[in-house]
Amino acid sequence: MRAKIAVALLLSVFVVVFAIQNAQIIEIKLLVWQLEFSRALLIFLMLTIGIVIGWCLRTLWRFSRNVG
Repeated sequence: MRAKIAVALLLSVFVVVFAIQNAQIIEIKLLVWQLEFSRALLIFLMLTIGIVIGWCLRTLWRFSRNVG
């Protein structure tokens, strides 16, 4: 149990350091939209989108495997 807490604490420290070092505001252009985000927020958003896509594809693969 203590090992899990230590790992979680260490990862939290890495996340905070990463966010501080990548706090610059960058401009995002997509078709006609133009947004400004911090670089760290954009990376976390892309990570979240990737996780959701992976989860959806895994669920779809399991569903198609069980049906057919």
